[in-house]
Amino acid sequence: MSNKLAEELKSVRKVKGVSLREVEKATEISNAYLSQLERGEATNPSPNILYKLAEYYEIPYSSLMEAAGYLKKSKVEKGEKTIKPSTMQAALMSAGLTDEEENLVAHYIGYLRSQRQRSSR
Repeated sequence: MSNKLAEELKSVRKVKGVSLREVEKATEISNAYLSQLERGEATNPSPNILYKLAEYYEIPYSSLMEAAGYLKKSKVEKGEKTIKPSTMQAALMSAGLTDEEENLVAHYIGYLRSQRQRSSR
């Protein structure tokens, strides 16, 4: 399993504001295994496990399959541009943020971008 999947799972869970125990209760995936997935120690999670997590977190199943290395990133076909949200974008869209939280996230993204621009000068 790639570290990308581990990072995505941990980030999405934090965005959702749930504990490993809550995920375990909802998905029937053991807390220990969830923790191993988030640390990148568990290898080859089954597509069924990834499906349960995608459903629970309300994120695209294909994103987790790509992060786990089961699928390659889809290419744009015949010159048509498709917009597919990343795992984190999907998690943020379904996080149920308040207006204030959305504003804070937007300000923080602006701050991060300004820091990136400043460091590239």
